[in-house]
Amino acid sequence: MNTVISLGRIGRFIGAAVCAASLSACMTTPVAQKPALPSMEDMLAKASQASGSGQKEQAVTLWKEAAVAYPADKAPWTNIAQTRYEAGQYGEAITSAQEVLVRDPNDRLANSIIAISGLRLSTRALSDLSRQNNLSGSLRTESQDLAKLLRESLGESVLVPPQPSQASNPARNNNSSTAAKGKKGKAKADDDSSANPFNALK
Repeated sequence: MNTVISLGRIGRFIGAAVCAASLSACMTTPVAQKPALPSMEDMLAKASQASGSGQKEQAVTLWKEAAVAYPADKAPWTNIAQTRYEAGQYGEAITSAQEVLVRDPNDRLANSIIAISGLRLSTRALSDLSRQNNLSGSLRTESQDLAKLLRESLGESVLVPPQPSQASNPARNNNSSTAAKGKKGKAKADDDSSANPFNALK
């Protein structure tokens, strides 16, 4: 009987020792450490360095990484919007500027980029429509309303000022000037719609 009790105690002791060894092994297993996240300042500095050296796309990639790492910060999107605007990529500039406004609705630079980029895209489209004589119907009416709103917002009666006329050269022969006037007049009429597409909306 005593032998059976002793064996039971030994079994329990061995089980406890095994558990203790297992726990000790778990506690001593090294835990993989995640790499420290770079600060926003470091990420922006790296992107700005790439942009300054002419690597614009690399800079945009770095700014996007910063935007993912710090989603509440508007700085990466501001830089992307400015870069796309300067490159004439107005659609992407507007998209990035809208991301800025999500984080700061009162950001003046983002609003300016959206307004000017939108105007430049609209001017291109109106020029194409004017050349194709497709500016009519409801599209023409809505464009006229938008042009009126722009004039009122800017406080200007003319959205695109006319080009200053060049002084004529008094030494030129009057006959040649008169002959060329007809050609220039026709060329000017043809160019007006492309130089100032808003003429079609008056």
